Amino acid sequence: MTTQSGAGRALASQAVTRTRIRDLIVERRLKAGDPLPTEPELMAELGVSRNSLREAIKAMQAVGIIDVRHGYGTFVGSAGLKSLEEGLGFRLSLSASGDLTDVRELLQLRRALEVGLAHEVTAYWSQGSRAPLEAVVAEMDAAAAEGRYFPDEDWRFHATMYEPLNNGLILDLLRVFWRTFQHVDEKLPGPRYTPTDAVSWHREICDALASGEPERVAQSLVDHFDGISVRLAAAGKPGTTITKD
Repeated sequence: MTTQSGAGRALASQAVTRTRIRDLIVERRLKAGDPLPTEPELMAELGVSRNSLREAIKAMQAVGIIDVRHGYGTFVGSAGLKSLEEGLGFRLSLSASGDLTDVRELLQLRRALEVGLAHEVTAYWSQGSRAPLEAVVAEMDAAAAEGRYFPDEDWRFHATMYEPLNNGLILDLLRVFWRTFQHVDEKLPGPRYTPTDAVSWHREICDALASGEPERVAQSLVDHFDGISVRLAAAGKPGTTITKD
């Protein structure tokens, strides 16, 4: 019979403790920022050792489920997407020096999300002023005139476009997708689009929103992502390892 090692038992105990803490948060309907019971109270209520509890809290703090404020106590965290961003960023870094499959799939996923929201954003932006979006495009234009790329303005444009939907998860996911792609963008093979190209894509999105036609907005977004993806197509088909001199 195979017996579980001491390390294995400790890991299993920590996993159970994490599950119990999550269950406690859910059952008590605690929200981000709400205080958790003290360490002695949690040990008694969950029936776990101090070491198991502390290791579980440390692991949950790393992914944002728990927020430890030294000198103040332990609180429910905002449970952001930090672990997703780190894992995806690592995968893209490997992909950028390999067959580019994960990079392609990320762009496909982001395109599907944004194009899928074309009706919602058109309904909002076609009814009022598009000044916030147009102001960002003007900043992009100024940067392009100097031959500069403008990653910060690029993110601000997309964030501004989707903020009116009042869906924090959409913005969080888009932020993760944008940050992880930006990390590898300059490392990708193939000819990069020009700043002028990027300005034209965003200006067309603005014009499409003004038209009030969701299909035109969707197409403008498709054109935007196709423009980004051209360099990947030029670099070779999926499954082909890219080598650099």
